[in-house]
Amino acid sequence: MYHCHEQEKKRKYNARVVHIEKATFTPLVFSTTGGMGNEAAKFYNHLADKISRRTGQRYSDVIAFVRRRLRFDLLKTCIISLRGYRGKPGRAREASEMSNLDINLRPQAT
Repeated sequence: MYHCHEQEKKRKYNARVVHIEKATFTPLVFSTTGGMGNEAAKFYNHLADKISRRTGQRYSDVIAFVRRRLRFDLLKTCIISLRGYRGKPGRAREASEMSNLDINLRPQAT
């Protein structure tokens, strides 16, 4: 299922991205339950590796955090699409700096 959708996105967007924007294209295909295609999985593994190296956190903690965050965001998106957004209008979420984000939420013995 994922492979078919990845190929469809590549057919649709890859030529434009390569020729006009002079970039590469990686289709990120997800299901509403949090499953992901092969290329999305490779992307998230690479992303978690980079975050792990930059912040000094363990890779296992980072990939668990990224996957958990992705699943909650997908769930939130599905709920909003079904019942609509019920938050306060104009209230923006503050983005925190990556260097200040502690992914390993369990207390560390010092």
